[in-house]
Amino acid sequence: MTTSRTTAPAPSSADPVTDLPVDARVLARGLAVVRILMGVIFLSNGLAKLFGFHKVAFGPVVGNLINRADARFILDFEVNQNAQRLLPPIRWITNEVILPNWGLFGWALTVVELAAGLLLILGLLPRIGALLALGPVVFLFFVYLSNDRWLPERFVELVPLLVLAVVPSGYAWGLDERLGRPPKRWPL
Repeated sequence: MTTSRTTAPAPSSADPVTDLPVDARVLARGLAVVRILMGVIFLSNGLAKLFGFHKVAFGPVVGNLINRADARFILDFEVNQNAQRLLPPIRWITNEVILPNWGLFGWALTVVELAAGLLLILGLLPRIGALLALGPVVFLFFVYLSNDRWLPERFVELVPLLVLAVVPSGYAWGLDERLGRPPKRWPL
């Protein structure tokens, strides 16, 4: 009786990415960490808008969140006082639609941040949560672009949300896994 022993092929130095010994579960958990972190950011800012606070203290560390009054001030300042006016539609949308109806838009922003934050943290339909969060993030991206300011922080929110909108991330530490929702192709 002979036994054959199979050996794994020698790693190819031509494609280092395919040679990575990374388990898919590790990658899913890493994506879950990003998902939960983005959810905490949106949920905390949504709670600040809901309850009207903007300072949070954890011992000696004090952080600032953006409540509805702060959000209105920032938008008005960036579009009307600080703007280079490179994208006129941004100024028109802000001054003719959003600011005159801030009561509605301020509450809509609050609901979007709360819903997106909860969906992302819970891992329940996280692609929808990421798409919800992308709305205000993309608008602010164009606000800053119209000011001729490419702030690196704009990409810190934009890129992870784009990834979370495309890649299913609720299957590690999320309710999508617990509810037995099978992974589907994008968008849902």
